[in-house]
Amino acid sequence: MADARWTQDGGSLVVEADNADFLPTLPDGAFTMIYLDPPFNTGRVQRRQQTSMVRSADGEGDRIGFKGRSYQTVKGTLASYDDAFDDYWSFLEPRLSEAWRLLADDGTLYLHLDYREVHYAKVLLDILFGRESFLNEIIWAYDYGARARNRWPAKHDNILVYVKNPKAYHFDNTEVDREPYMAPGLVTAEKAARGKLPTDVWWHTIVSPTGREKTGYPTQKPEGLLRRMVAASSRPGDWVLDFFAGSGTLGAVAARMDRRFVCVDQNPQAIDVMRKRLGNHATVIDAGESAVVGAGEAAALPAT
Repeated sequence: MADARWTQDGGSLVVEADNADFLPTLPDGAFTMIYLDPPFNTGRVQRRQQTSMVRSADGEGDRIGFKGRSYQTVKGTLASYDDAFDDYWSFLEPRLSEAWRLLADDGTLYLHLDYREVHYAKVLLDILFGRESFLNEIIWAYDYGARARNRWPAKHDNILVYVKNPKAYHFDNTEVDREPYMAPGLVTAEKAARGKLPTDVWWHTIVSPTGREKTGYPTQKPEGLLRRMVAASSRPGDWVLDFFAGSGTLGAVAARMDRRFVCVDQNPQAIDVMRKRLGNHATVIDAGESAVVGAGEAAALPAT
């Protein structure tokens, strides 16, 4: 049964909770868009490590920098989470069922996985949503990461797109950013200047290790991916949801695009990252304590 706090507020929230416990407190059909980036079931602990350089006073550092100055490399693990499940689908299936319940009639689900589980997810979502509700499989292709020598290196993720009602879903391609033509000489100058609408293959680099978006959270996804989804599948003022929120990329994009959002994660490290990243754009709630633990420090989201 939905909790009155959420139905009355309908604002932007960062929630520290086990999503299996928290999702049933949210109202039916409340969200126009749901983005899910669950653990990929890689079987290992995911870590993101930050490396910094500190000036060495005694000249015994391990690197030489500007004007021959000596620096020492300092490393520290910023964030981690366990990405191994004995039975992955007993974990994910009830959460996807909740996603179906929470979607508005014109709503869209984006499920972000990789080659390990996406085929099984497609079958499960066909059952939960109906095969007629399958809209797309988006391929996110990137240019960084694996360098396998005994097989083709994996350089893409899969994003399954399902709609609640295939006859009434919201999709506005006029709001989506356009891409350059790969062969601009084959189209008119006007079309080349305007660019083309994206297809179901999205070429986008990962979050730069030195870029402004970087939070230090493992598996952080670039804002450009989420911006495209939010633009196409929601309207200003709509409520959007991510209950494997991690670093809070959906929240950052939604706040900048005048959408309300709910970001849920049970990892305290993720909550700390989102508190800093989203600032006063969301109220932070510890659902286990059933109490508001305070909004983040006032901060403006950086322009991108």
